[in-house]
Amino acid sequence: EREGLRAIRQLADYIIDTTGLLTKDLKRELDRIFVQDADYNNLMVNVMSFGFKHGIPADADLVFDVRFLPNPFYIEELKHQTGNDKPVQDYVMSFSEAHEFLDKLGDMIKFLIPNYVKEGKYQLVICIGCTGGKHRSVTLANALHDRLKGQGNYGLKLTHRDAAM
Repeated sequence: EREGLRAIRQLADYIIDTTGLLTKDLKRELDRIFVQDADYNNLMVNVMSFGFKHGIPADADLVFDVRFLPNPFYIEELKHQTGNDKPVQDYVMSFSEAHEFLDKLGDMIKFLIPNYVKEGKYQLVICIGCTGGKHRSVTLANALHDRLKGQGNYGLKLTHRDAAM
């Protein structure tokens, strides 16, 4: 199939990999390209949180482990919440190590993205993992996604693979 479509691919002005893309994400990308007339570099960045106990995502390009941070799971009032809840976010981000990690990771990703674009990569899956994928990884994936928002002319998606388990 790829071989048969090679000639068409070479003629295309835009290539959007819709694998795993929600309709709203595709709409946002089409709006950015055709309505806002933003530059397009064929790169979709997916920031994904996950739990190591459920396995590393098969499509991961970059994997970061945040199990060095204290685990909110062991605090009774935070145990049944996720990194999408403010009390968990406040707890995780109360540690200077979380901010330092986020600063260093953000700098590295901002360096890597233009280089991936230059090499013709069309998808980058950045995975942040903790034990269960509900607290620390969700908090830091949200924070990284917020930092990357509006930083470049690439698509951006946020996925929490294990937060609802």
